[in-house]
Amino acid sequence: MFEVTVSGWFAAAHQLRLSDGSLEPLHGHNWRVEVTCAGESLDAMGVLVDFTKLKPALDSLLARMHDRHLNELPAFAARNPSAENVALHIAESLGAALPTGARVACVEVEEAPGCVARYRPDQT
Repeated sequence: MFEVTVSGWFAAAHQLRLSDGSLEPLHGHNWRVEVTCAGESLDAMGVLVDFTKLKPALDSLLARMHDRHLNELPAFAARNPSAENVALHIAESLGAALPTGARVACVEVEEAPGCVARYRPDQT
């Protein structure tokens, strides 16, 4: 099994929708993101995923969330903008752009030091 990892960050605000329907106070984070892709084989160039394509794809995705209120983005219209759902959104968005044979194995989102959510897509 081969794995490659890229990372990035973005600054954004959010308000979680609480179980009673109210919103928590608006607050922001400097979100650190790490994406690991995995696969069984390498391409003709000898890579699983070309870093020169994967890193810009992640940076572009994070740029669309940078300096934004996550609740106002279409990706979170029906999803609470929790760290877990941010990780899910990143996995879904990047997974569609990966070459054949590569998959998103894990997305890690740290919304504050020591507060990390991970999403590992089901590989069944």
